[in-house]
Amino acid sequence: MTASIQGKRVAFLATDGVEEVEYTEPRKAVESAGGTAELVSIKDDEIQAVNHMDPAGKHQVDKPIGQARAEDYDALVLPGGVANPDFLRTNPEAVSFVRDFFTAGKPVAAICHGPWTLIEAGVVEGRTLTSWPSLRTDLANAGATWVDEEVFVDDNLITSRKPDDIPAFNDQLLVTLSKA
Repeated sequence: MTASIQGKRVAFLATDGVEEVEYTEPRKAVESAGGTAELVSIKDDEIQAVNHMDPAGKHQVDKPIGQARAEDYDALVLPGGVANPDFLRTNPEAVSFVRDFFTAGKPVAAICHGPWTLIEAGVVEGRTLTSWPSLRTDLANAGATWVDEEVFVDDNLITSRKPDDIPAFNDQLLVTLSKA
C-alpha cells in the first residue's frame, strides 16, 4: 500500500489485554505511510499486550484518556483482544472518546473484539460491520448487521475480523485516511 497520510494523527485506544499484532501492525502501517500514531489509554504509563491469552510486549502510553480529545486526531483505531475492549467499554471517558469520533464524522477502524467498545458507545445501530464471530449476536442486539468479510467499510467505519485480516485492514485504513 502506497497511500500517503503525511500529517495525519491517529489515536489508538487500547489498554491491558490488547492483541499485540492488532495494535503494532496497524501502528506500523500508519507510521510507515507518514502518519503520527498515539497510544491513548485508560492507563497512564504502559499497557500489557497479549498474543491470544499469553503475555506479549509492553507498550508506553502516549496520552491518558483524560487528556485525549477527538478533535486532536484525524482517525481512531480500536484494536481487539478479548480483555482490552471489555475494560474500555466500562470506562466512561473511553466510551465518550469513541462516540466523539462518530459525532465528528471521523474515520474509526476496529478489528476483532474492538467493536464491543462501539456497542457501548451506541454507534452501531443501522450499520453493517464485521468482527470476531463471537460478537455477532452482541452486534445484532445493538441494531447492527454483521457480515463475515475480511474488511468491511460502512461510511466512516472500517472493521475486520481477526489478525489474519490485518493486511486488508491496514490497506483500507490508509486509503480512507488518505482521502480524509
